[in-house]
Amino acid sequence: MPIPLSSEAALVYAWDIWACAQGIETWRRTVTLVLRSWGASDAAVEVTRLGVSELLSNVARHVDDPLCRLSVVLDGGRVRVLVEDRSPCVPKFAEPTWNAESGRGLWMLRAMCQGFGCEPRADRKTMWFAVDLDPAEPVERAVA
Repeated sequence: MPIPLSSEAALVYAWDIWACAQGIETWRRTVTLVLRSWGASDAAVEVTRLGVSELLSNVARHVDDPLCRLSVVLDGGRVRVLVEDRSPCVPKFAEPTWNAESGRGLWMLRAMCQGFGCEPRADRKTMWFAVDLDPAEPVERAVA
């Protein structure tokens, strides 16, 4: 599925990074600062932070080469976050069993976003998700 972007995408931030567990919080904070500068709601920021964690941790866990590109695109009132990595392997999406110890992240992210997908190529893929800057229905905050 191609990544839907209008021809008039207003702003793009992109970084070539090493996906590693120790650096994920830095990128969550960086993307939060970008979204805040665009006037994103708390709900949009929370979902985006979750998505950045999920996509980068999947690269760190499942891709041999941790070099990837993290991009954040403002397209009208919607933000698209893309992570391009150097593996053509597309993740499998299935509803996890109630006692599964992993496999919930992408499934949950897809349910929380206004758009979600994967664009595979011969030697790489791009995972992406989209959130509205100001969603009509806020995402409930998890109680810790």
